[in-house]
Amino acid sequence: MTEPEKQLYYPFSRFLRNRFGCRIYKLSLHAGFSCPNLDGEKDTEGCIFCNNRAFSRYADRGTETVKLEDQITASMEFVRKRYKAEKFIAYFQSYTNTYADVSVLRDTFGVIRNFPDIVGLAVSTRPDCIDAEKLDLIGEFTKEYMVWMEYGLQTVHDRSLEFLNRHHTFADTVNALELTRDRNIFAGAHVILGIPGEDRSDMLETADTIAALPVAGVKLHCFHVVKDTRAEDMYCRKKISLMTQNEYTAAAACFLERLPEDCVMLRLVSDADSGQLIAPEWVNNKQDVIRQIERELTRRRSYQGRYCSGE
Repeated sequence: MTEPEKQLYYPFSRFLRNRFGCRIYKLSLHAGFSCPNLDGEKDTEGCIFCNNRAFSRYADRGTETVKLEDQITASMEFVRKRYKAEKFIAYFQSYTNTYADVSVLRDTFGVIRNFPDIVGLAVSTRPDCIDAEKLDLIGEFTKEYMVWMEYGLQTVHDRSLEFLNRHHTFADTVNALELTRDRNIFAGAHVILGIPGEDRSDMLETADTIAALPVAGVKLHCFHVVKDTRAEDMYCRKKISLMTQNEYTAAAACFLERLPEDCVMLRLVSDADSGQLIAPEWVNNKQDVIRQIERELTRRRSYQGRYCSGE
């Protein structure tokens, strides 16, 4: 009897299918929160790569935020038709989605209870904007929903976090993950590959470190440049260089080899609104990039978790 073929990696789609048995789709939402890196609490410039309009149709600062109920209704209708989705995850994505009092968070996240086809709650936030009280509130939703906290880790290197103008440290991420542990909440980590100033060994150190942390899922991003950011100015003045597609796919394959095989890959590559993207153009060829990562793993006869030394 032959051994079953090793899966190349553990995609979020398979995780959802195994859990719910049907097609699930994430609804990207803008709840009207701000960010301490924009409102003056820590800075007013934001992260050097940040322009929420590049990935969220509702995150247009300076205009009135569309009501959450209307965002959910319109998004559900669209993805039902286009992707044949049956159930949904409410993904609070834009800006910092725990940057408010607990009472505000309770009312905001509670909107999903008006939609029976929503089966999951995902909250994207900075690791320095979470505490036990907020996690207690979010943990209440685990009685009814699958809940993910997605933390903007980006890298384990503080020098790179400083370059990105994040105004938090890797220690903040570790603290957030420890607070999230044992609450029946899935903890996800956003990671950027190709940060200017980092080489392959730096990226792999991030992978090895994450492998030993209480992280249930990882979302990979390629460092890219969008309009109206400090990164755009740096790129136009040739102060930074960006990864080629071949460099990214090789780095992503190496990263996967060092993550536990049961770590869910929430995303393998980022993309951006074509009207906002400056470079590199290849990031919007998302399916082509994913196929190239898969081909690279196949060429190596490798798979997620092959060199994982995490606990």
